[in-house]
Amino acid sequence: MTIPAETIPADVKALAVIVVRDGQLPAGAAETVAEAGGAALVAGSGTGQAADGLDVASRVWLLEVSSVAPAALAGTLAQALAGVDMILLPTSPDGRDLAPRLAVILGRPLLAGAVRCAPGEVEVTRLDDRLSVRVGVDGPVLVTLRPGLRGTLEPAKSAQVSALSLAAPQASRDAESVEVLQPEPGVVDLAEARRIVGGGAGLVPTGADGAAVMRLLADVGAALGASAGATRVVTDAGWMSYDRQIGTTGVSVNPELYIAFGISGAAQHVGGLGAPEHLVSVNTDPSCPMTAMADLGIVADAHAVLSELAKRLGVTGPSAGPEGAAQPDGAARPQEGPAGEGASHAG
Repeated sequence: MTIPAETIPADVKALAVIVVRDGQLPAGAAETVAEAGGAALVAGSGTGQAADGLDVASRVWLLEVSSVAPAALAGTLAQALAGVDMILLPTSPDGRDLAPRLAVILGRPLLAGAVRCAPGEVEVTRLDDRLSVRVGVDGPVLVTLRPGLRGTLEPAKSAQVSALSLAAPQASRDAESVEVLQPEPGVVDLAEARRIVGGGAGLVPTGADGAAVMRLLADVGAALGASAGATRVVTDAGWMSYDRQIGTTGVSVNPELYIAFGISGAAQHVGGLGAPEHLVSVNTDPSCPMTAMADLGIVADAHAVLSELAKRLGVTGPSAGPEGAAQPDGAARPQEGPAGEGASHAG
């Protein structure tokens, strides 16, 4: 049952604000609600449908509005949010549009790109995740939370749902959405990707240019409508950027399809995989963990399979084999034991 309400109760100290369109939850919505202790305000169109998908929410307020233009929405929400100490939004496009406007109206600081929130402290990362900063908080604050970093979330037993009734502010100049475009696979956040091709160090032949191999992987992924990800060994080697790292120390994903090239399936990587609907493993070792958990295991050289797939898809790129460019700065190919996060067995 939905209960009418006119504001957020004073006992709510942390609240997730989730902007939805046509009932679709943005990436990171559930994580943001969990970080706020289960309290959520869902605003936009199709809020009831969206709230049904928030299994982690224990208290939900719905604000059904026909437009999510950020300035008007910020003015509307500010009426109910002034008493909430910590307001969290996911770093979705709508979340990033709304957050600074809401912070200005409420007169509070904005901490963007957080990875963890706690009473009195917010942790943010900078410099391509190489720097972690813990910011002390001694007053009201607004935070945007990065998706794909919390792992498995515990569902709430039940949710109390209320419908907010707020007056719309006077009309003013606002941003206008002309068209909503689907993101390109190569740039979409991994946490939002429905298809992912992943590369481990076992995909890179000895003496090959690892960065070129990963570029080929990304090109093949694009041809399949998939984003490219990697193991920690690959990102530590500099072959792919850290925002593409999948695992407990990287991004947590939950795609419909995951194709693992040369990845053994160590716990650190698998811990960030979620539960893909379809999992394909390409590895020379038929007994490695990734192949054992796969729906389809291809026992073959990962680089040879990728090259053949590229050929059949009409994907062309620079040579990435042993005769290609050498490793940058004379770097050696990473050595991985059985416990290596990106380990793969070469035949």
